[in-house]
Amino acid sequence: MLEVRGLTKRYHGVPVVDGVSFTIRPGETLGYLGANGAGKSTTVKMLIGLIEPSAGEILLDGENVVRDMKAYQRRIGYVAEEAHLYTHLTGREYLQLAGRLRGMRSNVLEPKLDELLRLFGLWEDRHSLLSSYSKGMRQKVLLSAALLHDPDLLILDEPFSGLDVNTTMVLRSLLGALAVRNKMVLYSSHVLEVVEKVASTVLILRRGQVVAHDSVENLRALQSKASLEAVFAQLTEAEDPGCVAQRILETVAR
Repeated sequence: MLEVRGLTKRYHGVPVVDGVSFTIRPGETLGYLGANGAGKSTTVKMLIGLIEPSAGEILLDGENVVRDMKAYQRRIGYVAEEAHLYTHLTGREYLQLAGRLRGMRSNVLEPKLDELLRLFGLWEDRHSLLSSYSKGMRQKVLLSAALLHDPDLLILDEPFSGLDVNTTMVLRSLLGALAVRNKMVLYSSHVLEVVEKVASTVLILRRGQVVAHDSVENLRALQSKASLEAVFAQLTEAEDPGCVAQRILETVAR
């Protein structure tokens, strides 16, 4: 179980993430939502150990992750919105590197990465440099690297960025299958219709603070809204999109 208690990050005394708490149990997917600048990516960076919290705790199975960050990181998989890869490596070489960094034995790693390359449609390009890959292809490599070691916790930050329709459908099915296998998933995204379908619970941030944390069904009922999108717009105080669109048209037509 992942427990996040009072997680806070301040820059120059100003909180970007302010006292965020949540729990993800095995088999659960948490949809982590917020407008741009709400603190989603900062939370994710703290969860993967890229930046240190100003306050709060992150615990996995009751153990504070700072006590053994390397052991914790071996149990997580991470997919970023932008695939910052070592572009001088081939797709296959990158996955070999990712597996070795996770401590995987060659006899387990090699057949597994080859099968993932086939399943993600990258087999023909496995010996091509990552510098020649499209954004979607790089995202597939990042997904493969995140899944390669069968992590207990998968942290996804806009994982559908750049993916084709077929791979998007596969990933949506995969999220459901991970829950069946008792994996924990934190899924940060702007694609609310996907979150609505795959998330067990949803947490909504506004200016770094939690404004909602419940199941999609309960949030819709409490806010008297028909969709997660409508709930999100209300809780984040978003302007009516139709009005904004009209004002944009009026501005450019002047």
